[in-house]
Amino acid sequence: MASSLQVNASKGNEETSSSGIIGANDLLIVGPGILGRLVANMWRQEHQKCEIVGQTVTADHHEELLNLGIVPYLKTTKLTRKYPFVIFCAPPTQTSDYPGDVREAASYWNGEGSFLFTSSSAPYDCYNNGYCHEDSPVVPIGRSPRTDVLLKAEKEVIASGGCVLRLAGLYKSDKGAHVYWLEKGTVDARPDHILNFIHYEDAASLAVAILKKQLRCQIFLGCDNHPLSRQEVMDIVEKSGKFSKKFGGFTGKNDPLGKKLDNSKTRKEIGWEPKYQSYAHFLGISE
Repeated sequence: MASSLQVNASKGNEETSSSGIIGANDLLIVGPGILGRLVANMWRQEHQKCEIVGQTVTADHHEELLNLGIVPYLKTTKLTRKYPFVIFCAPPTQTSDYPGDVREAASYWNGEGSFLFTSSSAPYDCYNNGYCHEDSPVVPIGRSPRTDVLLKAEKEVIASGGCVLRLAGLYKSDKGAHVYWLEKGTVDARPDHILNFIHYEDAASLAVAILKKQLRCQIFLGCDNHPLSRQEVMDIVEKSGKFSKKFGGFTGKNDPLGKKLDNSKTRKEIGWEPKYQSYAHFLGISE
């Protein structure tokens, strides 16, 4: 099964097919990057005999995916099979029609199991460091191209019966806002802007938990419920002693403030708690 899919994936313009029957827990991952691979690993631990396939824009990482037990295929390849579980983790930066890509992913869902789209918390219409939760108002369509593309994609998901997971800032030790700021040294942004975080592993575990619930047409929020200002983030980084580079500081004064995310509703409904309860917890710093 894997070998036939692999051949078609490498050709990039043929239909994939399989003589096997779709398993009840088979999973399609659109965009198997850092988050998608973590989801695959966690899913495999619970469903050892399932097939996991991943859709990619290029074949650059197909060998890596195969080594992880993910059967890759190119976006240009048309699948003839539909899957009971589909998760869309691809960013909007590599396509000219993000909502269309989400619509196509939904067409590969057989309507059983779950379809989940990992979105962003960016659409929440709050720029005064105030609180936001799952049902808080979002930015109106037409105000911002960045939020427009996310909201239009989310609309496609809900229309198909799928669910949306709006994620706070993703991070791990070598990826995230802190790494970017350390590289820049000095950043022209205000230090009191509030940010929200969720570790990649926690985002993956929440996504898997939502998939398993097999819910329909709901919007969830992924965050650690410990908002921090930009300055607080870098103070924690400095205090941890785990990074060799030194940060110069924030110099901005007039850019917008942020928001404080609270996903208590998601936690209660899904029965989920993060492994890393805060940014400080991850870096081993007492708060």
